[in-house]
Amino acid sequence: MTTLQTLLPLIAAGESATLELKKTTGQRTEACRTLCAMANARGGKVLFGVTPAGKVAGQAVTDKTLEDLAQEFQGFEPPLFPEVERVPVGDGLEVLLVSVSRASRAPCSFRGVPYERVLNTTRTMPRETYQRLLLEDMHAVQRWENQPAEGWDVSRLDAREMVLTLEEAIRRGRMDDPGTRDPLEVLRGLGLLVKDGQLSRAAVVLFCGDETPLPDFPQLRLRVARFKGTNRDEFLDNRQFSGNAFALMRRAERFLIESLPVAGRIVPGQMARVDTPALPVEALREALANAFVHRDYSIGGGAVGVAVYDDRVEIASIGELHFGLTPEALFQPHESRPWNPMVAETFYRRGIIETWGRGTLKIARLMHEAGLEPPMLSAAPGAVIVTFWLPGKTPGKTPGKTPGKTPNEILRLLGERPELTISELAAHLVKSESAIERAIRKLRESGQLMRIGPDKGGHWEVLK
Repeated sequence: MTTLQTLLPLIAAGESATLELKKTTGQRTEACRTLCAMANARGGKVLFGVTPAGKVAGQAVTDKTLEDLAQEFQGFEPPLFPEVERVPVGDGLEVLLVSVSRASRAPCSFRGVPYERVLNTTRTMPRETYQRLLLEDMHAVQRWENQPAEGWDVSRLDAREMVLTLEEAIRRGRMDDPGTRDPLEVLRGLGLLVKDGQLSRAAVVLFCGDETPLPDFPQLRLRVARFKGTNRDEFLDNRQFSGNAFALMRRAERFLIESLPVAGRIVPGQMARVDTPALPVEALREALANAFVHRDYSIGGGAVGVAVYDDRVEIASIGELHFGLTPEALFQPHESRPWNPMVAETFYRRGIIETWGRGTLKIARLMHEAGLEPPMLSAAPGAVIVTFWLPGKTPGKTPGKTPGKTPNEILRLLGERPELTISELAAHLVKSESAIERAIRKLRESGQLMRIGPDKGGHWEVLK
């Protein structure tokens, strides 16, 4: 049971993303907006009877007080059921502790308006955020991959790829042997059939023949390119492929192995030199698997992109980060919430990925074991990009050179890659985003830097 003594440390910490203080229940409407915002994030608490400055004043709590509060709660949609605790503070006064958990269905609104919590303030949720949360809420039931593949039947799929997937799943103990290799039964066992035994779109993504996706599924493509230098001015190689995800992933792996520089080493006891790619193949393979599993297949013109430059490799996956994930969070322990769970489950059974949200952590570990910097993950407009820097090419870490001051480093980086965002610059320079913003503001005021176009989709121009 909550007591005043257990509340005091909470109050002393002050208002935050998960705590708001209200002097009386006369402010219950404003409090419900905040509870709505908290339910759209991690949940939180509102204390009635405590001033914003943290003074415990308490208030008289009657049946009418609780009835008015319960009436206010009727404004939540979908319904929320806040917990209310009465905490005595002396002289017949009480503090009301009202708690909400994260909403089981988001976004939550109060009196028809959705709210979000930003640090210790509550504000109306932007339309873009609201639409994203709606999409994520609907995602568990209805999404692109679990819809029927109209006009498709099993004869258009690659039976050999299906059998290979089944046998690998059996070998790894991730699926029981169904006793048949009939393609339709294999798909049924993999959970890739939908209503009335129709093929799902996920089945087409995973097992269509090399040339059959077009024109029904133009997004089942891979684009690979080798550029001369560190920008996209001149191609050395530029190709496109169509087919199922497994076949495209093999083509991408082959392209990387052929395009990457090799590092030679002499192994003691052997006469021959051993040549290996400059980047760990297993780390690149993990990044490719993530690109095919997590991309947004509903975007008809999308493709997985692999680009090799003189200083880096970029693997791009069409779509956005969802479920509150950020580039920084992906390199911390996190839950696995794939955007395409049917595709992800089949990749797991095939032994290509794990299901525990460890893909990016595994990439970072493999790069560390190879003595290389971890890759940079960035969320560009409409795409998620993983950048692997080749040995000795990491920006800001050139051997034998002392890193310059932040403004000079920013100018150098933006001169090489004008599309970099503030968060990407912060990751490169190991600085806070606020420090990068201050430096950019000074550079713009001094006439050394100019922004061309909008925040999303624009770029920087370094002025000489």
